[in-house]
Amino acid sequence: MADGIETCRQILLERFPSIDEDLFQYVTDILESGSDDFESGEDIHDAVGSILAEVAGEEGDIIDICNQLLTGLKCNGYDGTTEDPGKHKLLQAPVKMKELAETFDSTGTDTCTSSIWIVKRESNTVVDQKKLQKAEAKLKAKHDKRSLDTQPINEIKGRQIDNASASQSSSKRENKLESSGSNKSRDVRIQNFDLSYAERVLLKEADLSLVFGRRYGLVGRNGIGKTTLINMLSRRELFVPSHISILCVAQEVRGDETQVLQSVLECDTEREKLLEEERNLLSLTQGSQKDEASADSASARLAQVYARLQEIEADKAPARASSILAGLGFSTKMQGQQTRELSGGWRMRLALARTLFSRPDLLLLDEPTNMLDLKAVLWLEKYLLNWPCTLMVVSHDRSFLDAVATDIIHMHSQRLETYRGNYENFVKSMTEKLTNQQREYEAQQMHRQHLQAFVDRWRYNAKRASLAQSRLKALEKLPDLQPVVVDPPVVLKFPDCEKLSPPILQLDEVTFHYEKGKVVLNKVSLSANQESRIALVGENGQGKTTLLKLLLGELEPVSGLKFAHRNLKIGYFSQHHVDQLGSQQSPLELIASKFPGQHEEEYRRQLGRYGVIGDLALRPVRSLSGGQKSRVVMALMSMIRPHFLILDEPTNHLDMETIEALGTALSNYKGGVIMVTHDERLVRSVCKEVWMCANGSVIRQDGGFDQYRKLLEDQLKDL
Repeated sequence: MADGIETCRQILLERFPSIDEDLFQYVTDILESGSDDFESGEDIHDAVGSILAEVAGEEGDIIDICNQLLTGLKCNGYDGTTEDPGKHKLLQAPVKMKELAETFDSTGTDTCTSSIWIVKRESNTVVDQKKLQKAEAKLKAKHDKRSLDTQPINEIKGRQIDNASASQSSSKRENKLESSGSNKSRDVRIQNFDLSYAERVLLKEADLSLVFGRRYGLVGRNGIGKTTLINMLSRRELFVPSHISILCVAQEVRGDETQVLQSVLECDTEREKLLEEERNLLSLTQGSQKDEASADSASARLAQVYARLQEIEADKAPARASSILAGLGFSTKMQGQQTRELSGGWRMRLALARTLFSRPDLLLLDEPTNMLDLKAVLWLEKYLLNWPCTLMVVSHDRSFLDAVATDIIHMHSQRLETYRGNYENFVKSMTEKLTNQQREYEAQQMHRQHLQAFVDRWRYNAKRASLAQSRLKALEKLPDLQPVVVDPPVVLKFPDCEKLSPPILQLDEVTFHYEKGKVVLNKVSLSANQESRIALVGENGQGKTTLLKLLLGELEPVSGLKFAHRNLKIGYFSQHHVDQLGSQQSPLELIASKFPGQHEEEYRRQLGRYGVIGDLALRPVRSLSGGQKSRVVMALMSMIRPHFLILDEPTNHLDMETIEALGTALSNYKGGVIMVTHDERLVRSVCKEVWMCANGSVIRQDGGFDQYRKLLEDQLKDL
């Protein structure tokens, strides 16, 4: 047996000179353990053929190699032939065993035989240099291709993660077998991995399991590491089988001469290559009429191209791309524009459209609703409900997760926990789980105290010593339960302001345009006081931001009147302010530079009202997460003790708990509020009025937010 296994080792080394050491040992272990069960080369091929094919890069002669391995196992020798050892050989004459034995004993010098039963040949350990170079060239080409494939297709917009690192405690053999076997499952399972950012440990010995076809919502507090985890997956720095395609919505598309619709269609690389080949073949057939052989060959290939185009439904691709763009707010005119003509927000939408059109096996979305108005958010919800592949989305929009997610992954305390159901079910399940854990811990503590009291009382009593000893042993066997660790609640508080006599803020028949003939707002009348809670809604491009700038005084009306109380102080929150916070200053230094003259303790107190406490107040602003930057902007905004708050998408990047705290803070605030947001839950909890911007006018929506949502859903039915 040992000689047979050694022969198989020689065969493997000769045929696969660059085989990995772990993989080589794994294959030889299989051959050794199953040597008695292998009856043909096909049996060996079923056991290790797929692994050898992955090493060789081709399946052409694998079955021959398996036959050679069987010969080595059964005959304890290898002569390079591929004759099937399972066939019986017909002898031409009887074999006289006695004479063979005498001959063997008399010679004693035959180096090729060790017995009359086994023929032993010298093992050829010299590697063919040409074959070795060819194998190494194939492996290098494969490695280069894999390196290109694993480059991030798109980079996530947000903070740099150059200092992020991940480690995974899984063996090379497990990874190779998972990716090289015949089982091409599109599930993702990453076990026992660590994730860190700079010196911070984000995850420790965590497990992540993504079942193909399910939609996962990744939730957790701001700064916990959700974006870093998404980025690691998109870069394949955590092990994901190579046959699983990954796409992540990232930075905005670069502007060039390409039309918007064509930019989306170009994502289908196979379709584009086939169409290019079709054009080349058509020109070849038309220009090669004299060369009948070339024309016939081109015609045959053209038929194959047409068949493949029909198979992938290439003719339906423009309609599908146009439908996705329309759902994200692109009009027919905008779809024909060049990408360089789009603003940054629309280029982000285009990046989302390109990703949705590509349909990767694993789609990663990091706050996709931040760039969308409510109509586009509702369309995206509807579209993702029919998503055929795996989805993992980071979102703090509770309504969005309730509509889309089939599972919730909760990232906290350096671990990941998965819950079945949408976000509402997650909250119920997690609350129940934590309650049960706390009850179990408290019950065990009471039991411990009872046992300990008995032991302390009777351990030195001769009559009760045995009972005390048994209680002591029971006490030692109790599992070590830990109390439930709950994240501290988020509390936001806007400062009190003095009462102003109305009217506070008013627009009367205001008209505004940037260019003559292109009216943005036409005869708008709006009045607000310190009791106002107004939600400003409408599709992108309908003038919401222009209206806010008119109220702030950054723009002047072309006609009409704008009135503001002479003592009115307005606090303005803009998402652009958050994006522009890239300073090396700490939040403490930043607030001191903008509002000098106060004691450091006052600055810390102000930052603390918005959750920027402890070490967080001393870290560079550029290293903070988007939600943490939003809190810094709120702290800066409220330093003037405003009488009125104008908020433009304040929930972007905020986690669920902070959004809830923001709603409570706005409800308790003594001043007026005008807010632009796509967060349905926040609007319902805070706002008393809904004003809709559409077609150059601003009108009060009767029926409130419910009526506005119904109006949008009716419009989506036509898409």
